[in-house]
This record gives sequence, C-alpha cells and structure tokens, in this order.
Amino acid sequence: MRIKQPEIIYEDEAVIVCRKEAGVAVQTARAGQADMVSLLKNYRAKKKEEPYIGLIHRLDQPVEGVMVFAKTKMAAAKLSAQVSNRSMEKEYLAVTAGVPQPEKGELCDWLLRDGKTNTSTVVAKGTPQAKEAKLSYEVVEVRAEGQKALVHIWLHTGRHHQIRVQFAHVGYPLYGDVKYGTAAGAYCPVALCSCRIAFKHPITGKEMEFAIEPKGKAFHI
Repeated sequence: MRIKQPEIIYEDEAVIVCRKEAGVAVQTARAGQADMVSLLKNYRAKKKEEPYIGLIHRLDQPVEGVMVFAKTKMAAAKLSAQVSNRSMEKEYLAVTAGVPQPEKGELCDWLLRDGKTNTSTVVAKGTPQAKEAKLSYEVVEVRAEGQKALVHIWLHTGRHHQIRVQFAHVGYPLYGDVKYGTAAGAYCPVALCSCRIAFKHPITGKEMEFAIEPKGKAFHI
C-alpha cells in the first residue's frame, strides 16, 4: 500500500495526536517499510525540529485509530506513566460477526502471548506469564438481520491483540480478522478503530480528549 503522511489532529510543543491508517505499522524493524514513528520523525525533521518521537502506546497494523506520540523524553515519561496506571482512556468501535450476548457487559480473561507466532490465546488463570485482560462493551447497533453488530468498547488493560482475542474467544470475532476469526467475513482490514483517547497533557496537566470516526469499509456497509 502507498504510505502517506499521517493526518495530524493536534500538535504542540509536547505531543502529536494523529490518525493511524489501517495497514500502517506503528513501529517496525523491516527495512524499507514505513511506520508511524519513522513518518513522524521525518515530519519533524522537515520542520527543522529535533526528530524525536516517543512511542506511548500501540495499535495493531491492520487497525485504524487515533494515537498520541510524545515530542520530548519528559512528555514520553509522563504519558507512559498514565498508560501504566490506566488513567489514559481508550475507546474503540468494532464490527463483530454475530451480536454479542449479553449486548452490554464485561470480558475478563487471562491472555498468553506467543512471540513466535505473534498471537495471543485465552488461558487459565495462573498460567505462567499470562496477563489479565479486561474490557467493557456495549452493542450500539445490530446490522444485517442479526448477522453482525457495531460494538463500543472501553479498554481497561492494553494486552497484545486483546480485543480481537477476547471477542473471538466468546464466539464473536471481528470482521476481517483472519488471524483470530476465519468465519468473520472477507473484509480487510480488521473492523476495529481506536475512536477516542483521553489523557492529561504532560506539561499543563489539562484534560485532553480526541475522537475520530472510522473509515474502514466494514463500518459503512
């Protein structure tokens, strides 16, 4: 895919808030493949600024959404602390195969990541190296005569592939997610969007909030 400059939603001396398009990696070691960090470093360099970009949180490559990056090491440390203490708010919209039951609830699981396959699996509590995963959700709209649903998700922990794994585990995989839900439909990319992020500004302490609408095909048919 052709990689273009990320859409900047907000920028000041400490942070850059932008939209990550689906298909773009947040950060990659692959030579010649553009990612969000390198694109933003180049963006700063072209403005004759120090090309520092602090990575605060991640989004899977096939997922779109709003992200915040730090422009200084101090800002990075303060924003990362908000991620660690779970005061940074993250909300998502997803399209699921089928309608989750109940239509409003919470998913609590233990996930184990496999670095060799780049996947995560729901495992029993107490499994070595497994991490607790929690999210809340609510069905916003039932579509296609009950064949799919638009779901609003509040993420309480930030585990590897968390939303995708947890919904697939309960039988409602996300559309387009061939990694975790082969029956989820032939859409690409994954029907998941980080639609809202809220945090305290690392310098001023002001409450900051940014929201976007998903562009993905599965959200609009």
